[in-house]
Amino acid sequence: MMTLYQSPTDPAFVQDPYAFYRSARDQGGMVFWHDYGMPAAVSHAAVQALFRDRRFGREVPPEMATQAPDHLAPWITVEANSLLEAEPPRHTRLRALVLRAFTSRAISALAPDIQELCHNLIDRFPDEPFDLLDSYCTQVPVITICRLLGVPENMAPNLLDWSHSMVAMYQASRTRETEDRAAQASSEFSEFLKDYVQHRRSDPKDDLITRLITAEEDGEKLSHDELIATCILLLNAGHEATVHSLGNGVKTLLEKGASADVLKSDNIDRTIEEILRFDPPLHMFTRYAYEDLEVLGHRFSRGDQLALLLGAANRDPDVWSEPDRFDPARPIQPNTSFGGGLHFCVGAPLARLEMRIALPILFERCPGLRLIATPQYANSFHFHGLTDLMVMA
Repeated sequence: MMTLYQSPTDPAFVQDPYAFYRSARDQGGMVFWHDYGMPAAVSHAAVQALFRDRRFGREVPPEMATQAPDHLAPWITVEANSLLEAEPPRHTRLRALVLRAFTSRAISALAPDIQELCHNLIDRFPDEPFDLLDSYCTQVPVITICRLLGVPENMAPNLLDWSHSMVAMYQASRTRETEDRAAQASSEFSEFLKDYVQHRRSDPKDDLITRLITAEEDGEKLSHDELIATCILLLNAGHEATVHSLGNGVKTLLEKGASADVLKSDNIDRTIEEILRFDPPLHMFTRYAYEDLEVLGHRFSRGDQLALLLGAANRDPDVWSEPDRFDPARPIQPNTSFGGGLHFCVGAPLARLEMRIALPILFERCPGLRLIATPQYANSFHFHGLTDLMVMA
């Protein structure tokens, strides 16, 4: 297995990681990424297979777990009860309870409100250059997830600040300052939700928090800590990925000069999947080996970590012809943008619904939409999203 060297914080990589991915795929399905100190799956076949391989998982083997530093205790408490970090049987129980509340019916029922929200946001666009990422791409998903959960919309700025601080813990540029902000955000977010959940227990409504409180599977319900962690996960994951899917998508559509036809009802699903494939919001997902084994010629010992490079898998020429070309007319092939296996994103249907509504409305209402500055990506790998999106409408 070839060893490759590439800093994930190198400015050139931040702006275009796909050149590195191409060179990595040329070496086979898996390479050793020196800067992360772990093997990385880079082909579509390898990433998909390893998502489904139950010999790997998200939880660190118990005998290899280390004591987290005291200053991270609030963040660790949330993570320890999160569906994202769990494996069966705990994951099976948590996911079943979440899906009892986070139903396709509840998601579909949001469509009229999302349409109205998009129009209201566009009505407020200024007649001068403005940041579409902040004014539209962020507002659509964060307000939608607030409404779904039943959290007051005026809390959206706080939720955004808390979310950004917490998810920064997964970024390659993480520092002690990042950790302190994450711990403070976790504490404040948890305290807010504890009070709000208690309020919902005494005054239930037709919202997701109420449904999570009452959800039951084989006589079991979410514990208090699991409920708080689940609400935080849904609030964070429920908007972070969609913000950057919308932002990256608008950037791509404008830079490539895509015609309005690609957003029509009979084409929109192909366009959304191509946006997600071409420039996904999440580029890396890590797992632990649960036994000694060999995969793609590499020997893993129990506890070894493995990186799945979603951005590389989505540009695999063995699956997509001319993968570096944006082509909204491509036949839909399964991509890895929302993960796979047991950890396939529970919020994927909501993200696709928001994109299916928000993009056509934006380009129909703003046919002259144009970039006024070259968009730049944030130094936030393993996420991949813009710092801003300056436009004229």
